[in-house]
Amino acid sequence: MKLSHLKIANFRGVQSATLLLPTHTVLIGDNNTGKTTILEAIDLVLGPDRLNRTPPIDEHDFYQGKYAEASPTTASPVAIQLAVAAGATDGGTAVAAAGGALAGAAIPGVAVPAPAATINAYRIEIVATITELSEEQVARFGDYIEFWNTDLNTMTGGAVLAEVDAANKTPALRVTFHGWYDPEEDDFEAKTYFSRSLEEGGAPVFFSRKDKQICGFLYLRTIRTGSRALSLERGSLLDIILRLKDVRPQMWEDTIAAVASYSVASDPALGLTGVLESINTALKNYVPKEWGIEPHLKVSNLTRDHLRKTITAFIATGEGAHAAPFYRQGTGTINMLVLAMLTIIAEDKQNVIFAMEEPETAVPPYAQKRIVHEVRQLASQTIFTSHSPYVLEEFALEETVVLTRAGGSLRQATISLPDSIKPKRFRQEFRTRFCEGLLARRILVAEGASEADAFPVACRRLAELRPDVYSPLEALGICTVDAGGEKSIPDLAKLYRDLGKRTFAICDMQSPENWTLINAQVDLLLMHGEAGIEHLVLRNTTDAAMRRFVALIEWPPHLIQKYPIPADQAQAALDDYFKGTKAAWGIADFLAQCSEAEIPQWIRDACMALKKACTTAPAAIEELAAAVASAPAN
Repeated sequence: MKLSHLKIANFRGVQSATLLLPTHTVLIGDNNTGKTTILEAIDLVLGPDRLNRTPPIDEHDFYQGKYAEASPTTASPVAIQLAVAAGATDGGTAVAAAGGALAGAAIPGVAVPAPAATINAYRIEIVATITELSEEQVARFGDYIEFWNTDLNTMTGGAVLAEVDAANKTPALRVTFHGWYDPEEDDFEAKTYFSRSLEEGGAPVFFSRKDKQICGFLYLRTIRTGSRALSLERGSLLDIILRLKDVRPQMWEDTIAAVASYSVASDPALGLTGVLESINTALKNYVPKEWGIEPHLKVSNLTRDHLRKTITAFIATGEGAHAAPFYRQGTGTINMLVLAMLTIIAEDKQNVIFAMEEPETAVPPYAQKRIVHEVRQLASQTIFTSHSPYVLEEFALEETVVLTRAGGSLRQATISLPDSIKPKRFRQEFRTRFCEGLLARRILVAEGASEADAFPVACRRLAELRPDVYSPLEALGICTVDAGGEKSIPDLAKLYRDLGKRTFAICDMQSPENWTLINAQVDLLLMHGEAGIEHLVLRNTTDAAMRRFVALIEWPPHLIQKYPIPADQAQAALDDYFKGTKAAWGIADFLAQCSEAEIPQWIRDACMALKKACTTAPAAIEELAAAVASAPAN
């Protein structure tokens, strides 16, 4: 089983999204891009226990919090859709049909209010297309089976038998979730339907909890899932495992009887029984015994539901015999415990879609890789989100889905390497050069290691000195990536720009040809006129700053021989020192101890230009570059 296609409308921060998912997927992108929203959307449409909440959705689940028109008589979105499916024009006619022709219709789960003059567009809609169905699933959902074209990634409409047997056609099932506000009940409603039943007219057919269990979607959320994994609460992982194995522990009556027979603090020496007896004596003076007598303390209120919430597993800690509740263990231990239980569920069902948020949480790198490997072996499809390079490198390029969101539009992109970046190099340098950029929203491509180290340090130092004027790159959401040379800047910038990220570049003086190539791929090019950032700094700082730094560092023996008293030749000595400490933070350490006036004006201007570029409209960025860069003369 595989979720091949997902469509989301008006859910959380996503106004619209259409996604194609490979068999194994890792969703990546900056925070607040929409990764969790995607998993929550899948849970709404396929999760067997998600709709049991009361209410299943709330105001904050709607895009921009808008869930109703101003008119209190707005027709139900589902009733409107049924009217449209029956042939009414989308608009006032649909509403009239929803309120008129469908008024009083006995449609389960659909409330049809009075006719209205306007349509309620604020409905959450999630459509999931499930392919690679098992024989059991095809047999159960036979009336609603359609066919998916694996070459075109679209549904095949009106396929004849010969076409159905083609190698590129596979049985598929579409399921639609609707969430809406019901003004008559003044509450939120949510239902899941077979999509075809909504399109073919007549009463919609619900996609039931049992149907969802047969599909098999498991969603691991570290905090929510782990907090009750080994309890007997309904919907907990232990409860799911017991139901899968058809185990119904008949322990409730015996447990209730045993607990009921135990009276708390019954020992007279404790003094509590005497107080309760006094209360009982006073009570008899006012009411007959039928009203209630003999108050005493019990362990619980003796209901099955209370016991389900109370009973929990204990786990021994360390080498001793002491045991503590499982939820009091370390975060990493809880995560691995939950994963172990989910693998039991996956092994029993053998045809599941497994979604997991950030498997790197509180576990070391080797465990992260082990988690991904094991889950991929167990599930028919896996969907991960992650910020860890150790997790991401377990997925092929075509399995890595890069998400970007502009306004309410969520889009996906796959990584396409330029000719100058070979797959082998991408893998070898993934942790050190590429991963951080893939996870960020904005990218600053630096010409070399010195720029990549020094410029972020300078911005951070300036922000410490003048926070009202400057910002550190991290606060702007900018990741700095070392291009490894000026010739690599254009291709590296293009790689990230094609993934929907905003790109900037910092470099020294370029040839007209390379300037043109770089400028075409970035929103803002920061180019100074020196041969290197070391020259830029030393020729535009103060003698006091250089002398102070000379006294702070430990000089290598070969430079001591060349400059017996470095302070007397500070600029020349530091020039040699910085050349020998490229990629070793030499120039960065110098800038970190400078005052604002000691940091070159060009760096200050570049820092301010980046801040403005991240806080102004893209159309105004070209004007910002004028103060810090210009095209080289031919």
